[in-house]
Amino acid sequence: MNDSEISYSIQTLPEVDRPRERLLRHGAEALSAVELIAIVLGSGTKGAPVLQLSQALITRFGSLVLLSQATVEELCQVKGIGSAKAIQLRAAFSIGMRLNRHDVGPKFKVESPLHVYQLVRDELENEKRELFMIVMLDAKACLISHYTVAIGTLTESAVHPREVFYPAIRHKAVSLILVHNHPSGDLTPSGRDIVLTQQLVETGATIGIPVNDHIIVGDNGYHSMRQHGEVFNKK
Repeated sequence: MNDSEISYSIQTLPEVDRPRERLLRHGAEALSAVELIAIVLGSGTKGAPVLQLSQALITRFGSLVLLSQATVEELCQVKGIGSAKAIQLRAAFSIGMRLNRHDVGPKFKVESPLHVYQLVRDELENEKRELFMIVMLDAKACLISHYTVAIGTLTESAVHPREVFYPAIRHKAVSLILVHNHPSGDLTPSGRDIVLTQQLVETGATIGIPVNDHIIVGDNGYHSMRQHGEVFNKK
């Protein structure tokens, strides 16, 4: 099915839920990444409303950053995305990248768990599977990038140290922060979370890329393992 076949416009949504109207009322900053992508796409397809299609794109590629790097061919592999929609997305992301190259403002500095939460919230809050991400930082604790290293089931994701530290080495990260979501909404670290964090902290110390924190994201907030003295700050 291509983009010209049966489509479902944003206009079929209740007015209060339409991303375009929400942008007009509250500004682009109030919209999630999913809603902004929905505006770019304009419509969904039969069986895939536009907001659902937008969420599927972010889930398929693991993060907004990786989605922005996808080629037209890769985008077209997502059900409901034809060449026209893929080209629209590539054009929108390319504009953003060009603006970013000319941005002479300060880099995003990660100074607290709240900053990490604000960075990943749109991607993790409503995700039904457990995603494990790393936030890579430079020597001044400024963001290099964030990256999804594992996608799991409703209850857990399998993470290996090489999947965590390979992108950190490739991007020349000086330190990193671990992030994953609990689809259940319970922010309490599991026993598996504690063991994995300890393992990754030890690996980071060995290779010279320290792990600064592990943030757990739920549908109503976040939990910093460092702030709660779990694994971190222990003698």
